[in-house]
Amino acid sequence: MTKVSPDCGHEVLMPVSADVSFASNQFPAYKLGPDNQVLEEVKVNTEGPSLKEVVEQETSLLSEQHRRLSVRDLASKFDKNLTAASKLSSETKLRDVVSLDGHVLLKKLRDALEYLKGRMAGQNKEDMEKAISMVEALAVKLTQKEGELIQEKYEVKKLASYLKQASEDAKKLVNQERSFACAEIESARAVVQRIGEALDEQERISQTSGKQELKELMEEVQQARRIKLLHQPSKVMDMEHELRALRLQIQEKYTFSLKLQKQLTMSKWAEANKLSMYELTGSETLGSIIRVQPRTGVALELSKCSIQWYRLSSESNRRELISGANKSSYAPEPFDVGRILQVDITSNGQKAAVTTAGPVDPAAGVGTYVETLTRKSNTEFSVVISQMNGRNYSSHSVHLFHVGKMRVKLCRGWITKARDSYSTSMQLCGFRGGGNCAAKSLFWQARKGQSFVLVFDSERDRNAALVLARRYALDCNVVLAGPDDIASLYI
Repeated sequence: MTKVSPDCGHEVLMPVSADVSFASNQFPAYKLGPDNQVLEEVKVNTEGPSLKEVVEQETSLLSEQHRRLSVRDLASKFDKNLTAASKLSSETKLRDVVSLDGHVLLKKLRDALEYLKGRMAGQNKEDMEKAISMVEALAVKLTQKEGELIQEKYEVKKLASYLKQASEDAKKLVNQERSFACAEIESARAVVQRIGEALDEQERISQTSGKQELKELMEEVQQARRIKLLHQPSKVMDMEHELRALRLQIQEKYTFSLKLQKQLTMSKWAEANKLSMYELTGSETLGSIIRVQPRTGVALELSKCSIQWYRLSSESNRRELISGANKSSYAPEPFDVGRILQVDITSNGQKAAVTTAGPVDPAAGVGTYVETLTRKSNTEFSVVISQMNGRNYSSHSVHLFHVGKMRVKLCRGWITKARDSYSTSMQLCGFRGGGNCAAKSLFWQARKGQSFVLVFDSERDRNAALVLARRYALDCNVVLAGPDDIASLYI
């Protein structure tokens, strides 16, 4: 190679032969080394498909697969092609840089050849002119290549914008198809739900209609059987009539046996009463007072005897102790209606028992009076306090005894003596302490430690207050009775 230097004044130039032949029809590529030395570039075989061919190949593949790809695949393919177009655009920028370096080298080479041409003469000068023409031709080809690269760059940008727009359209189409698919799915679910509800309703209606038809059919069959039995008497009907007659006979005999048993018991008690030294006087009716009196002069005085009253069922001999009824007189209360009363007189280790001739009968008009009072929300009775907390009450002023559906209250004007709701601690019964006013008196314990003995205007008011209060208390799931009476009432 010939070493070129700008300062060639003292260097002897070697002649260039006319037989020089170039390896190719274009000027070789050079580059400047240290000290402006021209070095030949190592030729690298970079032959491959051009950018235009690559773009056309990709476009044809996209056209072939367009019909076979789904919307989602088409969008992803557009994204891949957009990436490839961006890569090609970056490669084109690199080629622009390389072509710019080539123009610089060609200009420097041409300047060097012009300089050498001015220093040479003869055949060498002609060779230099040819070399300069070859450099110019190479520059023209480089310019043409640059034009082609610019056209390819424009086509690549155009294709990239097209692919970008197509990718956006594909994404919009994917979102639109997804929304359409969701709407169709929701619509299908609603249709399925409506169909299921319609099927359930139809099944329910069919079951209901089937049960109704079956019931009607059974009624028709029973009616047909009844008509058949009416028109054609059979042994079954005769047996039914016989059984009905037998039931009636058994019921009548049972009732008759109960009456006989009751009469037998009453006769036994009457015989026992005749042999007893004591007897009972007074009406055996609610609202009266039953007293124990000596029958003979041999009997001891009642003040020297121990007395205890009992309730007896008219159908059995089971006795129920009446707690606190230990006086010679006793006023029956509503709990005693339908029961037989018996009193034990004990003295000096000897016991005598006297029984009423029959069960205690209800008082006339009390039931109607109570039904009338139940129509009121609150009923008031005029009473006088006889005892309070077991002690005699000195004042005889009139108080009001309120019997309500939820509570009982005792007051005088605006002053409330006691008031409490129905509870298990409340006790209410007829007064069991004897006396001439026992039939008009009742015992009321509002709560533990607070009790009263109240005297009403009449026996009917006292018995109505007892029945009414017990009825209201039972509505509150509370049983009102006297001391030690709750256990016997549940037996």
